[in-house]
Amino acid sequence: MTTELTLRNARIVLPDEVVQGAVAIRDGVIADIWSGSSRVGEDMEGDFVVPGLVELHTDHLEGHYSPRPKVRWNPIASVLAHDAQVATAGITTVFDALRIGLDEDGEMRPDDMRRLGDAIRDGVEADRLRADHFIHLRCEVSAADCLECFAMFDGDDRVKLASLMDHAPGQRQFARLEAYQIYYMGKLKMSEEEFRAFCEKRVADSQKNSIPNREAIAAACAERGIILASHDDATLDHVEEARQQGVRVAEFPTTTMAARASKEAGMAVLMGAPNLVRGGSHSGNVSARDLAEAGTLDILSSDYIPFSLIQSAFHLGEVVEGISLPQAVAMVSRNPAAAVGLSDRGAIETGKRADLVRVRLDHHVPVVRSVWREGRRVA
Repeated sequence: MTTELTLRNARIVLPDEVVQGAVAIRDGVIADIWSGSSRVGEDMEGDFVVPGLVELHTDHLEGHYSPRPKVRWNPIASVLAHDAQVATAGITTVFDALRIGLDEDGEMRPDDMRRLGDAIRDGVEADRLRADHFIHLRCEVSAADCLECFAMFDGDDRVKLASLMDHAPGQRQFARLEAYQIYYMGKLKMSEEEFRAFCEKRVADSQKNSIPNREAIAAACAERGIILASHDDATLDHVEEARQQGVRVAEFPTTTMAARASKEAGMAVLMGAPNLVRGGSHSGNVSARDLAEAGTLDILSSDYIPFSLIQSAFHLGEVVEGISLPQAVAMVSRNPAAAVGLSDRGAIETGKRADLVRVRLDHHVPVVRSVWREGRRVA
């Protein structure tokens, strides 16, 4: 049975321009787009209609599953709560980041990650989720159990993206030991003596495990067709290592030099939307605005605040001269979709999935009023 829907009187954000007009949807796909007035369809009252957002890196799900220390929530309920929040923020495709390779001081265990992965898969199969969910494995390559945890996701077809990261002090995200000290001493409530021992162990683990784990995961991803990302690259050597390992997405490079080199090597450069909205990195690294101004920013990710993705799309053009709304919207829709090979979504074009978001600006803050995924209203 054919289903049809028309959204009229909208400011439609196309790949290269914004037009006042209408979008026709047929059987979950964009069937037609035209400018001008129409009396047929649902009146958007002059609001913006943008493509459904594509989120590649969010660890927001963990906060629903473990909302307090030593507390575990029902994994199905956790996924539902997370899904509701991302969908109402305009995100119609989300890569849920699950940690692989865990800190011995942390509470999360490998079976927690597998339990969440099962809840994501079951939610997709039961059609109980509003957004389209995939899995992103955040691989802490310095951890001794990294490969063992990675193997727990063998055969899981929801895994489409994996990132290589090493949070040992003195490098990458925490090249400045002061930032590392503030973050971890505050997080784990350690004394200075305990902190020194913690750092020594982290560095030793990195020296022992990082290189072999990187190489093994890169090879596994190449064999399984999983898109590979690097995390927190800071130097030219980091970028060259990523290039040799087949990395397609450079996540959160910490220096202008690394971002530029990553882009020149053909990688899509991803930065955090909270970084952009706040005006800087919480770790004291390069800002997303600086990379946008330099033309080396391709993708924005909500990271730890789902709403920051739509907020950044409308904020970027206000703080960086020369970036149009279509260009900014592409960084949260078309560009991330292309980076992971999802050619069926990410732009308002005929033949694409009808993943659409109705947005109204209120005091420069985007208000998400409606969300459609494949033409079906989900928020």
